[in-house]
Amino acid sequence: MSNDGVNKGRRRFLLGATSAVGAVGVVGVAVPFVASWNPSAKARAAGAPAKADISKLEPGQQMTIEWRGKPVWVVHRTPEMIANVEKLNDQVADPNSEVPQQPEYVTGVLRSIKPQYAVMIGICTHLGCSPTYRPEVAPADLGEDWLGGFFCPCHGSRFDLAGRVYKSVPAPVNLEVPPYKYESDTTIVIGVDQEKA
Repeated sequence: MSNDGVNKGRRRFLLGATSAVGAVGVVGVAVPFVASWNPSAKARAAGAPAKADISKLEPGQQMTIEWRGKPVWVVHRTPEMIANVEKLNDQVADPNSEVPQQPEYVTGVLRSIKPQYAVMIGICTHLGCSPTYRPEVAPADLGEDWLGGFFCPCHGSRFDLAGRVYKSVPAPVNLEVPPYKYESDTTIVIGVDQEKA
């Protein structure tokens, strides 16, 4: 057969089109393959640190940050709240009790790096309920001796504004303080030990 009947333009077009489709196919296979090297959202949530901007957290307010699927509370304590925590040593189960494997900086009455900010995991140490933030002093439902803190409505456990558990309540130990550090005056990082930062 003679080459006189071959359309060279059409041959170039088909060659170019086939190459383009092949390149798109290679990219289509490569993108998911390379993306599979990144950790999954579940893996990131299991251990990745969580950052939060606390610059807009007003004195007396609480914010919640999710870390490892748990709520972490940051409370901006007022000077009055700090003074009230210090008055409760005789009402808490053990002023120095700690959940094992907590950071070293949870010792002391306020259990925090900076006195004005309380940082704790918002899960009751009794059966895993989530206590409510009750910063008011002497509300009718909690009594005249209530100086602010966290109340678990499930079984009546009470914690002060440092997360210390009251005497004679179902919860056995204080609220847990996660490892954390301050990246700046306005940014807190949950899941990173201050000593290792």
